[in-house]
Amino acid sequence: MAEVETSRNGGVLTITLNRPDVLNAFTAELHRQLVGAFKEARDPEVRAVVVTGAGRGFCVGQDLKEFGEGAGDIADRLRTNYHPTIRAVRGLEKPVLAAVNGPAAGAGLSFACACDLRLAAESATFVPAFINIGLVPDGGGTFFITRLLGPARAFEWMTSGRRLSAAEALEWGLVSEVVPDDRLAERAAEWAGELAAMPTRGIGLSKRLFDNAPHARLEEQLEMEAQLQAAATRTEDFREGVDAFLQKRDPQFKGR
Repeated sequence: MAEVETSRNGGVLTITLNRPDVLNAFTAELHRQLVGAFKEARDPEVRAVVVTGAGRGFCVGQDLKEFGEGAGDIADRLRTNYHPTIRAVRGLEKPVLAAVNGPAAGAGLSFACACDLRLAAESATFVPAFINIGLVPDGGGTFFITRLLGPARAFEWMTSGRRLSAAEALEWGLVSEVVPDDRLAERAAEWAGELAAMPTRGIGLSKRLFDNAPHARLEEQLEMEAQLQAAATRTEDFREGVDAFLQKRDPQFKGR
């Protein structure tokens, strides 16, 4: 059985972590297949991505059974397995929506926060489990959660190990929306479909700008905006958007 499954519906690619018996805990093989799924997402016909988990969990982080004979060189494991996964998410110039259907813990929480948007089921929980076993956040957790929550709240939460409910995650701004469990897949498909109908190149270029902004000087960011705006004006979707505005009709974007 594949540890990661993919399916397409129009311009939306859904990537499902498929180890439901262990709440989709990460293994080296799951990472390998996940990176492969994000390579599939580069297909020009794919214009939005949904990531979710099979069964009753999103992802509870590292499968500790993989460390049966010792953890070995953890730094090397992170560089080999986790870092390519996170780079695949951030390097994809298309919107990535995490549909969190259950517990997102440890590196699973980091992975959800690496996505562009987060939608949660009412039963979803968010657990910074690292500190509970004496570890520090990895998988980009300190990077993404600081951006989402600010440094003070991120530090307080990540060093407490406290489980956050979906409602609390919404209040904090960690997720954008919470829906009943039985509506999660439907709402994720609906939202992703809306994203897929947008100008894909414009979204991708915006993603690059927002990733760069927190550590850029103003002059650097202004110049990057100028360069990427010039790239955006060369797209077919820009021409379609202008034509539709002038003709007072809805645009029909193609993602090109």
